[in-house]
Amino acid sequence: MVELTRELVAIPSVNPTLEEGGSGERGVAERCAEELRRAGWAVELIEVAPGRWNVSALRGDSGPTLLLNGHLDTVGIEGMTVDPWGADSTSERIVGRGACDMKAGVATVLEVARRAHAGEWPGRLHILLTADEEHASLGMQAAVAAGVRADFAVVTEPTSLAVMPAHKGFAWVRATFRGRAAHGSRPDRGVDAVRAAARFIAGLDRLDDRLRSRPPHPLMGHGSWHVGTIAGGSAPSVYPERCEVVLERRTLPDEPPAAFLGELRTLASEIGADGQRPFEVDFQEDLLRDGSDVAPDHPGVVGLLGALADEGHPADLRGMTAWVDAAFLNAAGIPAVCFGPGSIEEAHTADESCPVAEIAAAADVLATFSERFLRGKAR
Repeated sequence: MVELTRELVAIPSVNPTLEEGGSGERGVAERCAEELRRAGWAVELIEVAPGRWNVSALRGDSGPTLLLNGHLDTVGIEGMTVDPWGADSTSERIVGRGACDMKAGVATVLEVARRAHAGEWPGRLHILLTADEEHASLGMQAAVAAGVRADFAVVTEPTSLAVMPAHKGFAWVRATFRGRAAHGSRPDRGVDAVRAAARFIAGLDRLDDRLRSRPPHPLMGHGSWHVGTIAGGSAPSVYPERCEVVLERRTLPDEPPAAFLGELRTLASEIGADGQRPFEVDFQEDLLRDGSDVAPDHPGVVGLLGALADEGHPADLRGMTAWVDAAFLNAAGIPAVCFGPGSIEEAHTADESCPVAEIAAAADVLATFSERFLRGKAR
């Protein structure tokens, strides 16, 4: 599985939406399908959008159903300080784009699939490798729309071998501040949209303070606000009539989906009533992804922690700070957790890598858990 990880890293699968010239998932999807067929599985390659591919393989027709998932695409390679296709790998670490996010996780899934077929495990095991997780999740959304079903799912995102049953969601909000253009010498006529935006941005500290005053999530703490981008103005001597700010709100699983819009409108009203010049602003939701969580005492979570302990590893339970495709599975009624080799802190970095030892360990733990789950003995 370590050599397979190296092979997968060597096959470019940059998401073409994120980087011009990105190859997409076809090459790596075909290699994964080949590996599954070699292990005795019937495999389906599914084109979920032009040039974007899922791999799906299902064995068994009765009993508990377990879904193992990983994504095939990677972010871009611009700015990398190592060979993105793995030539800098060593005996201890696999280096390159996607090494930890998440071709090591995909190799882990393929190894479990090999052991499941060789061992003739009971139950229903579904291997689902998806496209486009790094952008719009076209692959997972297509699978959910097609009616994917399971009693439990493990998404092999990099977790440093911790079990992560919860992760934050996020919302991108476009705030458009409107002023009035005028010559810089005419403050009586001009309204500075950039200054209005600055006043509002300074007020975000209030929102963060309010978030931190709430009871924290047991695994993920508090939600947060930050400014992603800001653009406005046309020339130094002109009052800017427009300023656009894109904000990101990281949300907790139990927060109402649209609560963040109310927070922003409340803040705008408070700042507008501070006695300074009023301003006009509109808020538009650009992208919303809900957070999700699975109860720590769910049999799947308990079983995965037990498999970790039985394989000689700490039974580590944590929250996933990043948003992942597990949210779509949870929304579809499939309890989904993250567990896999590599650290999320390595994901998307200029020198991305994954420890070799964690790949083997993750496969052993996931195989132990999967066989127990499929035999109805997960807890």
